[in-house]
Amino acid sequence: VLVVAFRPDGKELAVAALNGQITFWDHENAVQTGSIEGRHDLQMGRKELDKITAKQAAKGKSFTTLCYSADGQSILAGGLSKFVCIYNVKEQILMKKFEISCNFSLDAMEVCDHRSQVFSFPLPTPKTSSYPLVSNEESSVYRYSSVSILENTALFSNIVTSLLGRSWAATTTEGLLIYSLDSGLIFDPFELDIDVTPSNIRKTLHQKEYTMAIIMAFKLNEKKLIQEVIEAVPSNEVDVVCSSLPDLYVEKVLEFLASVFEISCHLEFYLIWAHKLLMLHGQKLKTR
Repeated sequence: VLVVAFRPDGKELAVAALNGQITFWDHENAVQTGSIEGRHDLQMGRKELDKITAKQAAKGKSFTTLCYSADGQSILAGGLSKFVCIYNVKEQILMKKFEISCNFSLDAMEVCDHRSQVFSFPLPTPKTSSYPLVSNEESSVYRYSSVSILENTALFSNIVTSLLGRSWAATTTEGLLIYSLDSGLIFDPFELDIDVTPSNIRKTLHQKEYTMAIIMAFKLNEKKLIQEVIEAVPSNEVDVVCSSLPDLYVEKVLEFLASVFEISCHLEFYLIWAHKLLMLHGQKLKTR
């Protein structure tokens, strides 16, 4: 057993095993209620140093992370592959498959890797920096490959779904990926770190560390939170905060002010912000 996931109502258990299967259990009665053969859906390519074909290697592939949808009708699965698979639990069929990476610097990314097309000169030994040409029949384009950079494989460390079931996120070798049915939902953090959370931002604001709170809010880059933090700064502190803002965040604050001038009822307050920022940093902005 590699990973276990409970359905949101707690009445069903999903288990991913080494054989690539996802099995479903009624844990109260210790009865298996279904299974999905997901090994071939991972669709791994042949690794650079593999001695067997990708089809034979697929026998050892499996899912390493599982997550039910909010309604419990679907389950998301990911593993050592560039695909996330969404299955219908009741019908036990594949509903959709997402390709999360086209990065050929990762190993086993080409599903159709024709070794017969490798040119006759010898391949380099591992850890070398030479780049033999490899032909790709499907695209008729030559690409470069190197054993030294093809040691990492696309993989998932975790998958989670939203409470409303309209979006899901995955942490992968390509970073944090968010998929949503709502086109207006945007998460675009800037220099984000683990300590930048809404609760920490509000805590910093409560401690009257206004400059730090603004910087943290822009790192998280949630517009409503940025507005909350800026409007919480007393008008008599605006001059001090503007003078202590790093140059990198001055432009970001000005861009935010420009976006709220026409919709905010605090027009005079935001004009004070704009005036102070331009008076203090105007010359630097002109020289950029």
